[in-house]
Amino acid sequence: QVQLVESGGGLVQAGGSLRLSCAASGRSFSTYFMGWFRQAPGKEREFVATMRWSGGFTYYADSVKGRFTISRDNAKNTVYLQMNSLKPDDTAVYYCALSSTYRGSYYYRFAYDYWGLGTQVTVSS
Repeated sequence: QVQLVESGGGLVQAGGSLRLSCAASGRSFSTYFMGWFRQAPGKEREFVATMRWSGGFTYYADSVKGRFTISRDNAKNTVYLQMNSLKPDDTAVYYCALSSTYRGSYYYRFAYDYWGLGTQVTVSS
């Protein structure tokens, strides 16, 4: 079993920045992808960014490309999401997700085994 704990959400003005963290813990688990999804009120949960643990390859949704950066600390089993130039449309609950094996995609929710409880990000205009 894997536990994912997110932190770093909050309220920020448009144009501001936030950094989210997600720490993974548990008994002997493997990581294929570790990344972030978000869900705004009344909308489906959507892909934001992810990292393939082996090799450190990164993937981003078009809506955040150039503004968000995903990074990791291997020693801490932690992934970060640096969010710059935030917009009101970025307001959502942000969820950390981990996949233990490759399921043919990094983009869809079904590809991920484990989820955090989420952290709220609110961007005011």
